[in-house]
Amino acid sequence: MQLDISSNSLPIYEALASSVRLELLRLISAGDYSITELSKKLNLSKAIITKHIQKLEAARLITSKKIPGKSGVKKIPHLAVDTIEITFPTQIYHSFSMYTTSIQLGHYTNFEVVPTCGLATAENIVGKLDDPLSFVEPSRVNASLLWFSEGYVEYKIPNNLAPDQNPEMLEFVMEIASEFPYSNNVWPSDISFFINNIPIGTWTCPGNFSDARGFYTPSWWDDNLSQYGLLKHLRISHTNCAIDGEKLSDVNLKDLNIKDHQFIDFRIAVLPGAANKGGLTLFGKDFGNHPQDIIANLYFS
Repeated sequence: MQLDISSNSLPIYEALASSVRLELLRLISAGDYSITELSKKLNLSKAIITKHIQKLEAARLITSKKIPGKSGVKKIPHLAVDTIEITFPTQIYHSFSMYTTSIQLGHYTNFEVVPTCGLATAENIVGKLDDPLSFVEPSRVNASLLWFSEGYVEYKIPNNLAPDQNPEMLEFVMEIASEFPYSNNVWPSDISFFINNIPIGTWTCPGNFSDARGFYTPSWWDDNLSQYGLLKHLRISHTNCAIDGEKLSDVNLKDLNIKDHQFIDFRIAVLPGAANKGGLTLFGKDFGNHPQDIIANLYFS
């Protein structure tokens, strides 16, 4: 589950702001306990435990199943999430000016994909599932979800730097996950990034997430399919390349020679020889937890 600091995430924070509910989560993660059993372990009434369970259910942190018991039906709660990540607002570098480009997922200029693969707009699937030919369908330009098991997509953005302007940092912001035929929260994938054909680093995405519905994922999209990704900030500075501040490589702006290029080609790939070949899913403004496409920020002075 991915949270931010908007009001959308308040129910989850409120659900976690209780020592009793935190202890309930620990117990639920350790075994199958009924409301009666949880009541005895915490020395609280069943009515109070039920209210706490309802709060956790409303926050989508747990789900409950009813099973036959010795004296009737028992309600057994289970964890619905594996991890929670909190995304803070994008850091602004006030000392630099900035050119920003929003890149729609379907506006790639080159691609090579291996099934499972596909695209979806806010309304429907583009072409056929698991058919690379769908990636050249005219309606692919409206795609807001894109996935493949192996291969790459490449995007071209303008280099708007004037002759008297110097690059200070190049940043790409995207919501991203691995790819699994349905979904798997623990499904690592080594995702590699290239700029103007220069490999800048590889990041291991932990999984493909459907433990909670994406805030913006359309209602027609099945609950068991990819719901959201992780919002990642890929930054190339004068010293290195990093993702969310974690160094990926020593590749820096000098290595990219950005001023020598009219365009900036950005490739996202899952390579054939990757140790964790778990695929790639990209989320646009109509899917996932963040109403944005890929954002490219070129900071300059």
